[in-house]
Amino acid sequence: MSCHYVDVLLPVPLDGLFTYSVPPEMEVSAERGRRVLVPFGRNKTHVGIIMKVHADKPRFAVKPVKLVLDDAPIVTDLQLELWRWLSDYYICAPGDVLSAALPGGLKSADSYRPKTETCLALAKEYASERAMHVALDMLGRAEMQRKAFACFLAMSRWDTIEGTATRQQIVEVTRDELLNTAHCTVATLKNLIDRRLLVPYEREVGRLNHGGEPHLDNIKQLNPAQQEAYNQIVFSFLKKNVVLLHGVTSSGKTEIYIHLIRQALERRQQVLYLLPEIALTVQIRQRLQRVFGDRLGIYHSKYSDAERVEIWKKQMSQNPYDVILGARSAVLLPFTKLGLVIIDEEHETSFKQQDPAPRYHARSAAIMLAAKAGAKVLLGSATPCAETWHNARTGKYGYVRLDKRFGDMQMPEITVVDTKDLQHRKMMNGPFSPLLLSSIRRALDNKEQVILFQNRRGFAPMIECRECGWTPRCEACDVSLTYHKALGQLTCHYCGRTYAVPDVCPCCGSRDLRGRGYGTEKVEDKVMELFPDARVARMDLDTTRTRNAYERLISDFSAHRTDILIGTQMVSKGLDFDKVSVVGILNADSMLNYPDFRAYEHAFTMMAQVAGRAGRKGKRGLVILQTKSPELPVIAQVVRNDMEGFYSDLLEERQLFRYPPFYHIINVYLRHKDEPVVCAAADALGTLLRQWFGTRVLGPDKPSVARVKAMNIRKMVVKLELGIDLAKVRLYLNKGKSAVLQDNRYKTVTVYFDVDPL
Repeated sequence: MSCHYVDVLLPVPLDGLFTYSVPPEMEVSAERGRRVLVPFGRNKTHVGIIMKVHADKPRFAVKPVKLVLDDAPIVTDLQLELWRWLSDYYICAPGDVLSAALPGGLKSADSYRPKTETCLALAKEYASERAMHVALDMLGRAEMQRKAFACFLAMSRWDTIEGTATRQQIVEVTRDELLNTAHCTVATLKNLIDRRLLVPYEREVGRLNHGGEPHLDNIKQLNPAQQEAYNQIVFSFLKKNVVLLHGVTSSGKTEIYIHLIRQALERRQQVLYLLPEIALTVQIRQRLQRVFGDRLGIYHSKYSDAERVEIWKKQMSQNPYDVILGARSAVLLPFTKLGLVIIDEEHETSFKQQDPAPRYHARSAAIMLAAKAGAKVLLGSATPCAETWHNARTGKYGYVRLDKRFGDMQMPEITVVDTKDLQHRKMMNGPFSPLLLSSIRRALDNKEQVILFQNRRGFAPMIECRECGWTPRCEACDVSLTYHKALGQLTCHYCGRTYAVPDVCPCCGSRDLRGRGYGTEKVEDKVMELFPDARVARMDLDTTRTRNAYERLISDFSAHRTDILIGTQMVSKGLDFDKVSVVGILNADSMLNYPDFRAYEHAFTMMAQVAGRAGRKGKRGLVILQTKSPELPVIAQVVRNDMEGFYSDLLEERQLFRYPPFYHIINVYLRHKDEPVVCAAADALGTLLRQWFGTRVLGPDKPSVARVKAMNIRKMVVKLELGIDLAKVRLYLNKGKSAVLQDNRYKTVTVYFDVDPL
C-alpha cells in the first residue's frame, strides 16, 4: 500500500511548503483545502492548510500529521490562486498571506468561542425621572462619578425620561464605550457599580447579520443622469473588465451600485463591495440592508474573531451570502460564484496594507481576484488616484463620467483664507479665521451642521519648552510625542508608548512648557469654549476604537444630535449627511508640506472629498479652506474642482521624475536594533542590487522616521520602467536579500519589500 504525503502551507514567514506523512487512518480525510494540525520544529505545532496530496516519498525524514481538523475544505481553489499571486507580486512568504487571510479562530486547533463584551444597564430602582434625580443628587460631591453617570444617561438615552417612560428607545452602552466617551477611570466606573447605580452584564458579540427579508422593491428609480451612467457602465463591461465611474461627490453613485448588484444577483452571482473605512459601512450597510436583507454579509477587522469565523464558514456553506460588504480584508474571503466587484472611494490609501506582510493593495488584489473568477470590476470615486485616472484615460479601463450632483445641487462654494496674513495681523482665534467663526455661528443659528477637518489627532502635535525649544521625544522612535489632554499623557503614534507629562524642562529647568499646534482634541476644546451651546463630537482614532463607537458618532450626527463634528481624514470618506452647510479645512498646509511624491495628490483628494461633505441636500454648501500658501496651483485647482488641470500637471511631473503610473516602485527596507549593523547591511545590499539594476536603485538612506520601536531603519527605492520582467526583478531582490542575510554579521537584520508603496 502506497504511503500518502501532504504539502502544507503554514502561517510562518518562511518560503515554500512543508511536507508531512499522512497516517493511514487519516488518508480519506486528507484533502486539498482542509486544515491540519502538524508538528513544527522541536516542540511547536501549527495549523496549516493542505495544498497538495501525493505519494512522492521525500528524500528526508518527515513527521506525521497529528490531526485533520475539517470535514470539508475551508478555502477555494480561486482563493489559493489569489494567495499565490499575492505572495509573488508583493514579495512575501506564502505563510504571511495565510496569516493575513484566515481569522484567528481558524488558525487554532481549539474550537473558537463567541466573544462577549461587558455592557452597562441602569439599575431598575433608578428607572424613573424622580429616582434618577435622586441618584444625581447623591453623586453631588463625587464629580467624576457624577460626570460618568450623566454621560451614561445621555449615551443610553435614559436622559429623555419623563415619569417612567423615555421619549427615545434605550440604547445599549458597553463598558469600553463609556470609559472612552466619559474619559473616566476604571475605578470611577467600579464605584458606580458598587453603589448599585449601574449594573454590568455580558453580551455576546460576533453574531451574523440578520437583516430580515430582502425587499428589492426598496430600490429607488435612477434619475436621468444616473440611468445614463448605469447604461454606459453595462455597455463598457461588454468590452472592458474594469470600469471607472468618475462621479462628483453627492452624485448618487451608491444608487447605481445597488442597481448593478441587483443585476448580478439576478444572474445568480455573488458581489464583493469594498469600502476603505469601517466607518463607511454603517451608512452603506443600512442602505443595502433595506434592499438585500439577510443576503448581505459584513466583514471587517472591528468585528469579533468569532463573527469573522462564522462568516468565513458561511461563505463555504451551501448558502453563502450573495453580497459581502467589507473593508480591505474582505477581498481575502472565499467566493464560489463571484460576478461583480465594486470598489468605492478607490483612491483611498486605506486600501493599502502597511504592516505586517503581505503589504497588498486591496484594489489590485480585487482586480486580480475578479480576473481569475471571470468577474467585472467597477471602481468608483470623485477623485480617482493617478494610476486609475491614467488607466481610464489611456483605454486600459472603461471610463464613465457622472458630473451632476443628485437633485441638481450645485458644487460647494470654496473660499480660501490666507492664515499667514491673518496671523501677522493677530486676527486668528486659535485655529479659526474670522470668516470660519462667523460661518459656523450662522450655520448654528440656522439649525444646520458643521464639519471641521484637522488631520492630526491628540491635543497638541508636540509640547515645547518656550525657553530653550526642547520637545519630548519617544525613547524607541525617532519622533516627537503627541500630547493627549483627556488621557493626561504623552503618546507616541508610531509605537504606542505613553509617557507622563513633564512639569519642568530637563534641559534648562524652565516650567514654561506649552503645546504647539492643534490636534483634534484641542480643536474640540476650543470649539466648546467658543460655542458653549453647540453639541460637539470628535471622530478620530482615539474616539472610534470600538465598532459601536463608529456607529454612535455617525448615527448621532445623522439624527442631528450633534451640531459640530470634528475629525481627521475619517470625515472625508464618503459619509452622507443631510444638513451640513459649512465645512472648515483648518490647515491645508499640514497635508501639502509632506516629504512624499504623492503629497499633492493626497492633499488634493482629501480637500476635494472633505469639501464634498458640504451642501449635500437642498442648499449649496460653503467650504472655508485655511492655508498659509494660497498661491499654490493645487489650491486653485481644488477651488475650481479642476480635475483635468490637476491630473495633467501631476502626470507630467510623474513622468519627468520616473514615478507611477509610468514606473513601478519597490521600496526595500532594512531594520535592526544597532544602527552600524543596519547601515552596513544596507550598503552591502545596495551594492548587490546596483550590480543588477544599476541606476534604478536609489539609496540606501534614512527614511523620514528612521527609528521605530527601537529598530533603526534604512530604505532603498527601486524604480522600474513599465514592461520590465517583474518575475526576474523579484528573483534578484530575493537573491540579494538571501545573500546579505547569509552573512553572519547581518543574520539578525530584517529585510522586507513594499511593492507599489503609498
